[in-house]
Amino acid sequence: MAARGCSDVARMNPDQWTDAFKAATVGLASMDVDTISYEESATRLRDLLKGGLLKHTDLRDNPERFFLAHRLLAQHASRLGPGFWIRFTVHYNLCVGTVLAIGSDEQVAGLTQMQEDGLLGCFALTEKFAGVSSGLVVNTTATWDAASETFLISSPNPGATKNWISQGLVADRAVVIADLRVGGKSHGPHGFFVDFRTDGEVVRGIEHGDMGKKTVGNDLDNAWIGFNGLRVPKSALLNRFGDVTADGYVQKLKDVPVFHMIGQRLFTGRVAVAQAALEFRRSIYAQTQNFADNKLCWGPQAPVALGSLPQLSSLFEANAANQAELDAFVGKCEKELCEALKSGALPSVQLVEAIAVAKVKAVEDSIRLVHELKNEVGSYALMKGSGFEQADFLVCCKFAEGDSRILMQKMVRDRLRQVKKAPPAPTAENAEELALCAKLAEKEDHKTLYALADVIMNRTIKEFMA
Repeated sequence: MAARGCSDVARMNPDQWTDAFKAATVGLASMDVDTISYEESATRLRDLLKGGLLKHTDLRDNPERFFLAHRLLAQHASRLGPGFWIRFTVHYNLCVGTVLAIGSDEQVAGLTQMQEDGLLGCFALTEKFAGVSSGLVVNTTATWDAASETFLISSPNPGATKNWISQGLVADRAVVIADLRVGGKSHGPHGFFVDFRTDGEVVRGIEHGDMGKKTVGNDLDNAWIGFNGLRVPKSALLNRFGDVTADGYVQKLKDVPVFHMIGQRLFTGRVAVAQAALEFRRSIYAQTQNFADNKLCWGPQAPVALGSLPQLSSLFEANAANQAELDAFVGKCEKELCEALKSGALPSVQLVEAIAVAKVKAVEDSIRLVHELKNEVGSYALMKGSGFEQADFLVCCKFAEGDSRILMQKMVRDRLRQVKKAPPAPTAENAEELALCAKLAEKEDHKTLYALADVIMNRTIKEFMA
């Protein structure tokens, strides 16, 4: 695909840009995810990069396009599964987005050449002993060597091996999250933007391998990555908020650790994941309802459409109501987050909480409603091409950008802390929430915890949309 001039793309209105992006990705429809190689799949993304429709800097300068691109690609998911969508978001959001968020002006400027060259990135955060259920736990180390002005990145034990790194077998660059150590002192997780390959060969000091065959998304390479004496220059440290000087470590943003700024990238990812789950569900329901409305079944007086049976018609109605509510909620989250991204401001606490709820509700409600549909529509759900064979797309969404359980636990932990610090006056509206808080304070119980999280999420949606 030929690269477009910057001015041509910049002048496009939303409809024109949408048409251009659909045209640039129309070939995905013919992709056979069961047989395509990792490199062939990656080549499609490299071509999309070089085409220039979505700039590396659009997450900062034109975030509406960033989210729109994710939604458009998610519309293919009921046929293709999660592979290409994850490949896309890992590159644009997790890898490039982290450079935008915590990189220096010079590091950000280098993203333009990276795009022109069609170089792909991965994001090396999760580890064998610190996966999606662990939060931001990092055992990989990056030790500063003042004599050579380099960092030595190492996996000190097998548990520190990076695990399930999407695009980790074909990537050219990587953002590696490692515990920065200077003068024997740990300064917590920091980002390093490193070469993964040079001249097509994996850089010395990096070991990797395939995680193996999956239920879905086998067009996407998922890798384990270990570091054995990877030495990188000082310029690899993404140093907008923390740096190493002759005087030692310097934290540039007072009272805000760098790993908090790394976590900011999760906000954009959570909105994108929420929207992807909703798009996947929308496709499954539309395709299934079309089948059910045209599938005639025996009736006592005359044939009736499968979709008219009470258990299906009521499910279609319930799904439509839930989908509309979450579309509006997640849409408002996107709008407010776009405003923050373009202004360079940190999202408000209310918006951060709403985004976490959006991610959990959009994904968990989609899992539940797609599962209910599968169990009501009969043998159609067993057929290849129905979309149900790709339903593990939603499992990928559940784990991505903060596991649903971890996010719900944080909601509860924060609420318990608030109630303990400043107990609210009891009202009819908060009676159930306060009762669950009191019950959980007396005895830890996971069922009570998640029941409280559900109440908190419903309240958050109501207040955010008021």
